[in-house]
Amino acid sequence: MSEQQSVRPDVTVSQDAERSAFVATLADGTVAGAAYYHPLGDALVFTHTEVDPALEGQGIGSRLVAGALAAAREAGQKVVPLCPFVRAYMARHPEHDDLLRTYTDLGTRKAGPGA
Repeated sequence: MSEQQSVRPDVTVSQDAERSAFVATLADGTVAGAAYYHPLGDALVFTHTEVDPALEGQGIGSRLVAGALAAAREAGQKVVPLCPFVRAYMARHPEHDDLLRTYTDLGTRKAGPGA
């Protein structure tokens, strides 16, 4: 692994409500990725997550989703993970189960991520 790949960049996650996205920004101001959502009542329906291909493999996507879920929790919102990346992240991190809302199970783990 090269030295560049072994160093994880500093990432700040912020919400851009105008774009309906959470944005991952590097310390130098570079926008590294975004997690897009649609607000639906008290829930955020995550539809797509992307990271700049040149920056993939550095954990930016995971930190982006973690920041988005933290923001949802702080705002008292639930999450509908239609985006496969968000769904997979939530399946690996059951500590976020309390945020889960899907169209089929309305929050139970049974039909949610990782079921």
